[in-house]
Amino acid sequence: MSDNRKGMLTPRYAVTTDPLSLDALVSAVTTSPPDTPGQPRAVGPGAITSFVGIVRNENAGRQVLRLEYEGYEPLALRAFERIGAETAERWAVSTALHHRLGTLQIGEASVMIAVSSPHRADAFAACRYVIERVKQIAPIWKHEFFEGGDVWIEGATADP
Repeated sequence: MSDNRKGMLTPRYAVTTDPLSLDALVSAVTTSPPDTPGQPRAVGPGAITSFVGIVRNENAGRQVLRLEYEGYEPLALRAFERIGAETAERWAVSTALHHRLGTLQIGEASVMIAVSSPHRADAFAACRYVIERVKQIAPIWKHEFFEGGDVWIEGATADP
């Protein structure tokens, strides 16, 4: 965990209905203990990569009105921890991941990931891996509302 601007602890993994903060995630991967004991942490030189998933206004040729995310928080947090452990096994990285639930409007952030590493290549690779694994195994479901209807969106579209 790390301190955020309000002086409260920021968990490395979270599912919330609150707006997400990239600053809090970056702080979590630079000030909290690494994912694996003895693992290096990127402070000063090194790399921090991030991914911010934003609700877009168009998908599959349809005008999107809003998204609604549903999820099972206890299992989602276990999935996030599993993804963090998998990532740390493959690369020398520290990971933080937060996902929103509830109704999100166009332009709002639905998911944020921050990864720190001594080397940029590992940070980029790990960040991509994290988002693809979230789509594969996290019990979070996306319901898209568009002009003329709605649809539940499938998860993983790529192999991490």
